[in-house]
Amino acid sequence: MNSTASVSPRRRREIIDALRRGTVPQQGLDVMAVGLGRFESAIEDELESVKHGGAQFKAVRGEYGSGKTFFSRWLTERAKKMNFATAEVQISETETPLYKLEKVYRRVIETLSAPGGSAGAFGDIVDGWFYFLGQDALAAGASGDLDQRTDELLEKRLAAVSKEAPSFAMALRAYRRLTAEGHHADAAALLAWLGGQPNVAASARRAAGVRGELDHFGALGFLQGLLTVLRDSDFAGLVLVLDEVETLQRMRSDVREKSLNALRQLMDEVDAGRFPGLYLVMTGTPAFYDGQQGVQRLPPLAQRLQTDFTTDPRFDNPRATQIRLTGFNAESLVELGARVRDIYADSTPNGPRIHDVVDDRYIADLAAAVGGELGGKTGVAPRIFLKKLVADVLDRVDQFPDFDPRRDYQLTVSATELTDVEREARSRGDLRAASSVDDVDLGF
Repeated sequence: MNSTASVSPRRRREIIDALRRGTVPQQGLDVMAVGLGRFESAIEDELESVKHGGAQFKAVRGEYGSGKTFFSRWLTERAKKMNFATAEVQISETETPLYKLEKVYRRVIETLSAPGGSAGAFGDIVDGWFYFLGQDALAAGASGDLDQRTDELLEKRLAAVSKEAPSFAMALRAYRRLTAEGHHADAAALLAWLGGQPNVAASARRAAGVRGELDHFGALGFLQGLLTVLRDSDFAGLVLVLDEVETLQRMRSDVREKSLNALRQLMDEVDAGRFPGLYLVMTGTPAFYDGQQGVQRLPPLAQRLQTDFTTDPRFDNPRATQIRLTGFNAESLVELGARVRDIYADSTPNGPRIHDVVDDRYIADLAAAVGGELGGKTGVAPRIFLKKLVADVLDRVDQFPDFDPRRDYQLTVSATELTDVEREARSRGDLRAASSVDDVDLGF
């Protein structure tokens, strides 16, 4: 069992605040990763391979509520500890359709996060890359102007990318020059253009000698450029999560087919070695992987993702291209609740009282009660369970010395606090089991 003692006060607060809202914490997921231990070794080996110049593709399968978002954030948190940059893209028909890779790339840049930082790190990463270039040029000790040597090193580092996306190298060179000359507005506009943003000032594009906006085909070249910048900045690589890919099933047939083909193209490019340093993760439901409105609609893609899930889940291969998330049982849900209780208790002077009043037996009773409200099964709704545990029980025990949840609290679950999937499950009494704190659609 992971200890909660090493969790910093800030991380404890972030975890508790997120659970109180009914959302997945952005950090600290390692101490809550109940049931994910079976994946740790394989994930670490794959990340190590990517770190040394390889590339990996991982498909995560699970029903709504099975913990796909939790798993992907747990994975990215582990990756950051190995010095990977990370990005998360939610696939949607309007904002980020998969067949328009320029929009996917733009969202990658918007959510790009470096270890120890938050989203929006692209500018800092590019500036850091130029610093490393300058240091490498200086260390080379050759004669000539340092700026010229840095430019030559830039061209050398981007030689492979320039063959498919010459404008990426041109824009980087111009960004460096504009910044050095103090033309910060044009430099910022050019950085936005490198990030795939539309409607960039014409003056900035003229300064770089580039035209137009990024398109679907150019996006893959720009992704190569990003990976080059990360590698030369001493990052281990990039973990990119494509979340909720199952939304493709609800799109028009022509859009769906183009999106599936784009996904196949990405997988082929990863296998072909075009993206060294990329760990690509995709999440989806079993219906998406197995149904005729999803992966099976494109046989070449279905063949690449085919994985045997006919055996007992205990014998699933965590090294396979596609892995599945299975559900909580009563014991693992109580374990999760106990970890959250311990994190909370470590953050308040009233910790001993919290341990005394909210013991494991009470946590088991609360989990069973929440399960009874949502389908009659223990462990079916960790999101609601953890929200009730934190906001209705632990907060009150912490604030009111005479509050006893067995005497003073009666569980209520209103329709307004449930997601659409949870409400549907409640009405039919059949919410599928979930496997982590990330229960069903959390709305992000």
